[in-house]
Amino acid sequence: MNPSRIPDGIPVLSPGRHRTPRRGACFMELASVLAGERWSDHPSCTHPLLAHLARLVNDYTSDDGRQQLAPLIPSVVGRRGNDRTWLAVAVAVAAQAIPDVPETKQRPLAAGLLQAERLCADAEPDLAATRREAQLALATVPGAVAWVDRLGIRSRIDAKTFARRCAPTMVRCAVDGVVASASPDHDGRLGALLEAGIAACPAPDSEIARVREIPKTAPSVLKA
Repeated sequence: MNPSRIPDGIPVLSPGRHRTPRRGACFMELASVLAGERWSDHPSCTHPLLAHLARLVNDYTSDDGRQQLAPLIPSVVGRRGNDRTWLAVAVAVAAQAIPDVPETKQRPLAAGLLQAERLCADAEPDLAATRREAQLALATVPGAVAWVDRLGIRSRIDAKTFARRCAPTMVRCAVDGVVASASPDHDGRLGALLEAGIAACPAPDSEIARVREIPKTAPSVLKA
């Protein structure tokens, strides 16, 4: 990601919600502008789980590193996903994070991946690749899987419960784990989580063609 691609007139990315563009802008608020929606950090143009990830990454990235996220903003516009996206994004983000986060975060991620793997098995062949990704990630953390087994918390949950409770928790644990690891490449690892989530939530071709990059001229709402 190259911050030199960020055009003049676009507000500097900053953490949290902003009532108006004059107070700043977060990642998803700029996405709402590119989508032609009202100013919001919860726009309808992006799947809720991917938007949740983007807000967390925006808030926990350093001030300098956050500006380098800007070229990714158009990539979330139009990625509304479907019911399977809750599984695909949660698994992609957890799999990206789990090998290198502290054990206290590996454990809940492993519990979530185990639930996701079962739900993917029920939905095969549509989610065969996601199931395999979950299995490969679990193979890297046998200690965390053993911890889940010792607690006896492998009771099956349904897809709606996974979407409502498990998937957002997995995304939060992945981001928290990167932050807790105190890696010297903290910003790069957070950006990689967001890129993994974006890749797991394909955009319709029409949206890809319509929104290719941050516009050269700032949208009128940003000048208000």
